[in-house]
Amino acid sequence: MKIVFMGTAQFAVPALQALLESGQEIAGVITQPDKPRGRGHKLAFSPVKEYAVKQNLEVFQPARIDSEPALLKISEWQPEMIVVVAYGQIIPARILSLPVHGCINVHGSLLPRYRGAAPIQRALMAGEAVTGVTTMYMDQGLDTGDMIKKATVPIDGDIDYGELHDRLAEVGADLLLETIAAVADGTAAREKQDSSQATYAPVLRSNDELICWQMTAQQIHNQIRALSPLPGAYTSIEGNKLKVYKSRVTSLSDEGTPGLVKTTGSGFLVQTGQGLVELLEVQKEGRKRMPARDFAAGQRIPAGLILGS
Repeated sequence: MKIVFMGTAQFAVPALQALLESGQEIAGVITQPDKPRGRGHKLAFSPVKEYAVKQNLEVFQPARIDSEPALLKISEWQPEMIVVVAYGQIIPARILSLPVHGCINVHGSLLPRYRGAAPIQRALMAGEAVTGVTTMYMDQGLDTGDMIKKATVPIDGDIDYGELHDRLAEVGADLLLETIAAVADGTAAREKQDSSQATYAPVLRSNDELICWQMTAQQIHNQIRALSPLPGAYTSIEGNKLKVYKSRVTSLSDEGTPGLVKTTGSGFLVQTGQGLVELLEVQKEGRKRMPARDFAAGQRIPAGLILGS
């Protein structure tokens, strides 16, 4: 099948790779414009562009997908299907209507739950035990299209965002191939979403990263793993930012001011609004990421220290 692929983030790369390896014809790849990164603010390719260039695929990077140049380019490619994975812009109706087999999206949740930009992080923050991937026919709504296939993935209690992201990306790539095969032979399902069951996963904001020690130990642990390895949940220690990448909920119970630090052999415990959470991997501002026990050994944490104060 002749396909135009639209994607930007790393989550989309396994899907594009799977399409190529399965023998699909990729007419072209559309991704977001290069963006400045790092200290030098040099323009950098998106992960999808990096992969596409290595595969000698034609790449088009419109600032706006609803522009005339974008419509003309896609029309020129004459795709039978458009596949959209973690692209980053809303696709207009006049593009959605171009391919005979429609526009297929791979979304990192079990729709209609967690519609939106950050389904993986939000599912982890909420402490979900199960998530998955959904393929759907795109419409003009935000992840509201008719569903084609789903794949369920269990969430281990300590898995972090990076690990779950990679797992779902691979599952999504396999599900995409199954979906295309079903669309091609006319057996694809078309299940309406029950909007009364919908939940939303808005894009992450800076306040999502700040640890509130008044929350429960489980809520804080969920926040930390949902933001690891990027962007990282954080607190402050003696006026300096301290990012936290790994933690665990302990079976210990104690009372005290939320944020109160209690050192241990493997790291340090912190009092929360309910229970104690053990920090296992941290990074102080201006320093490298390290085991919390090494940080605690070199920090000389004073008695009665309260994080975030």
